[in-house]
Formats: sequence, structure tokens, C-alpha cells
Amino acid sequence: MSEKRFLRRVLAAAVVLVFAACAKVPEPHPTASAPPPPPPPPVQSVTPTPPPRPAAPPGFAAVSKLVTDAIAAQHLPGAVLSVGHDGQVIFQQAYGVRKLAGEPGLDGSPAPAEPMTEDTIFDLASLTKVLGTAVAVMQSYEQGKVAFDDPVQKYLPSFNSDNDPQRAKVTVRMLLTHTSGEPGDVELKDPWGLQESDKAEGVHRALTTPLVSGPGEVFRYSDINFILLGAMVEQLTGMTLDDYVQRNVFAPLGMTETRFLPPAKACGPHTMRGAALAWKPGPPVACPPGTWPTSLLPRIAPTARDEEGRTEPEMNPDLDHLLRGTVHDTTARRMGGVAGHAGVFSTAHDVGVFAQALLDRLAGRPSEFPLARATLELMTTPQQPGHNDRQVRAANDATRAAVATRPNRRDPLLAPRYPAIPGQNLRGFGWDIDTGQSTPRGVVFPIGSFGHTGFTGTSLWIDPASDTYVVLLTNSIHTRGSPPMSHLRGEVATETARALGL
Repeated sequence: MSEKRFLRRVLAAAVVLVFAACAKVPEPHPTASAPPPPPPPPVQSVTPTPPPRPAAPPGFAAVSKLVTDAIAAQHLPGAVLSVGHDGQVIFQQAYGVRKLAGEPGLDGSPAPAEPMTEDTIFDLASLTKVLGTAVAVMQSYEQGKVAFDDPVQKYLPSFNSDNDPQRAKVTVRMLLTHTSGEPGDVELKDPWGLQESDKAEGVHRALTTPLVSGPGEVFRYSDINFILLGAMVEQLTGMTLDDYVQRNVFAPLGMTETRFLPPAKACGPHTMRGAALAWKPGPPVACPPGTWPTSLLPRIAPTARDEEGRTEPEMNPDLDHLLRGTVHDTTARRMGGVAGHAGVFSTAHDVGVFAQALLDRLAGRPSEFPLARATLELMTTPQQPGHNDRQVRAANDATRAAVATRPNRRDPLLAPRYPAIPGQNLRGFGWDIDTGQSTPRGVVFPIGSFGHTGFTGTSLWIDPASDTYVVLLTNSIHTRGSPPMSHLRGEVATETARALGL
């Protein structure tokens, strides 16, 4: 046999072997004994290759150092930062890990660390208020279904079933600007909603919680305000809040990775421990509209362990289990994962899509943002009771004077004081503008820019004047005993603004 003929036969045999290896292996016939459950799915996710981004300004090395130093100091496990400027994403990066080494993996057993990825899905916590609920209220305003200075009892009669003259003074404006007089949250000392979620009980408690100050008198941030607004949206639209915002806010913007994750609408293998959902081995399934696939669970950043009901451990089957894919906020979790104040999960990319569409609408550029420009201008400027057109200018003047005469020597990347003028708390409809919670603005972005934070470690700040947004998503509460994120958020904003030459 010639050498050439021999080589041709070897090559033909190799081709046959390759095709045999690629052929589909037939599934074995079922047997009497069930096979062992498959291992947890890999946490690495495959995402489409994005278009190339513009080169980031060199100053972003200082921004990254802030984040990596915070991770090294064990203030947070990881983060995803996304910055948009002049209509483009100019910087996006994942840092650290989304699950710490030794913490439970999907199957509940201690597992190695999982790297943070840009497509990680985060529990947005209170960013739900501005990305979903407040936009839904503003749409009802555009449709003539609600007026801001109407009493809440007009839309939710049970809010004042006893005809209390003080409760009669609470308006929709006061709910949106956290000046209603409501306390921070509903009563959570008893174990309602832990063995089985109870949305009706959560709404009832929000409707009947006594006021702790006079309506319109002071700014006090309260989840109750937005639980009530979520209930009002459902009353006005005839739809559940999650279905309404999915159809009328997230879908029009193309936010395909953004949704509430109510366990009742989970599709695919999972198990329930009281009001909390957990991963379960099993094959993927085709999910009908209106549900969400549990195949997302490996990409979701875990938050903290469920510590509710420790005094009555038998009342919470999920006690001490790590929350992953179940909303961390206790009230939202007890209400079934959907509430006006918390419950939305998303990625840094999708939050950036929201922010860019908002900036485009405000600038008069083509945009899919689901509100008119005039409505959005109303939403993002001071609207608290007693607001006036001079307040933003006065606050900026006060900040400039304070920076010049008494800068923040403890942390030069932050302003000397938030709010700039003591006692003058500026809030838009949902959005924070200048209050004690405005540290994510940093010291460069002006008052008049706006944003919001989430307890889990998330934040969004938007500056129309420079056409910039900063999305910083973390699951900082996954690190036990971690300090508040407020300073890091502001420091990142300041260094970002400087990197952009603002």
C-alpha cells in the first residue's frame, strides 16, 4: 500500500470517528430506580458579544481602585459598575465575586466563590420605587386617572375608613415625596407571611399603620408610601403591579433582564421554604408568558441569610438559608415578592438602558422612555410640599460655599453636608435630589441631578446637565457586618465625574 493511500484511509477513519462523537447519544430507557439528581448548573453564563465601547477616559483607574479597595477591605463581595456619558456606555466592569467562598451554593452546600460577571442579576431593592412604581404612577397621571394633590383616600378608601381628619390630608404627592407622616415600614414583629406569603395582609397593614407626624410636615423615607402607591396602581389599572410594569415600562424599553420574581410565577425546577424560593435540580422547561424561568437562579447574586422569625423559628421554614432569587426586603418577601417599594431584579446593563432612555427623553432626543418629556421634567424636579423654583439654585450656592470654606476633610470625595441646606430636603416624584440620602451624588455632580439607592447595595445617579449616569450594583449585604455603601457610592460618583472632566 502506498504512503498516500495509507494516509487517505487514516484520514477517512478519523472523519468517521469525529462524526460518531458528534452524533446525539440516545437517551437511556427509564429504569425502576430514579437516577441521582444532576449537580447544580454552572454559574458561568454566556452572553452575546457587545459592540465595542469607546475607550474609557484614563481617570477610570481611580474609580476602579475605589471599588477594588472596598472589596479588599471586605466591605462588599463584588460589584458591577456602568457609566453612560453623551449617549454611550463609556465604562462597564465587573469586580470581585458575586458569592463568597464557603457560602452556600445553589444546592445549599458550602461552595467555592463565584466570579462576578457583567450580566449578574441583582436584587435592586428600593430602586424598584423609581424604575417601576413611580413611572407607573406618572403614566396614570398622564392618562388623567390620578392627580397629585388628591387625597390618598380617594383612590384607596380603606386608607381612612375611620374618617380621621389627619389621614384625610395625606395626598398622592406626599406619598411620592415621602412627606406623608408614615413611619418607615409596617409592623414586622409577628411572623405574618413567613410560612406562606400574604399580600393582602401587607397591604392591609400599610393602609392602617398610624401616622407618626403631620402630613406634609417633614421628610421621612417610608416603604409604606410606595406599598400604598403600588396598591393604587393596581386599583387604577386593574392589573397586578408586576404585570403592569413589565408590559408598560420594562418591555417598551427593551429591558429583557428586568422583572419582579414572585415565587408564584416561577417556571422550572424549584422548591419553596415558606415564602422563599430555592433552586432544585431538574431539566430546563419551556416557560409560558407571564412566568419567569428558574434557570436564571445561577446568575442571580445572593444577598443575605433569612433571619426573620428567629424568636419563633418554627414559623419560618427558610430561617438561616441564603436568599437567592427571593427578594431580600422582608415586607416584599412576605407579600409574595411583588410590592411597590421592592422586588425588582435587574442587571447593570438594563438599569443603564433605563437611565439612557430617560436622559434622551429629557434632552428631546428620540427615546422609548414611556413618559412624555414634560411629565419626566415634573418627576425629576423638586415636588415636595412647599417646593419652589429657587430651592435648587440656593442648594447649589450653599454647597459651593461650604466646599470653599469648610470642605469635607474626612472624605474629600464627598460634599460637606447632605442636604446642602439643613432642613431643606428636595425630592422629586420618587427621585432623591438633595436629602441626607444624596451621598451617591458625590461632590461634583450638581444638585438638580437625581437618583436613588437600594438597601442591598444598589444605586443609580443621573445628571442631565452633563448627560451622564452612574449605575453601581452590588450585593454588599452578602458580606456579613458590611458597613453602609453610602460613602463608596459618592466617592465613585466624584471620581467618575472627574474622569469625565466635569
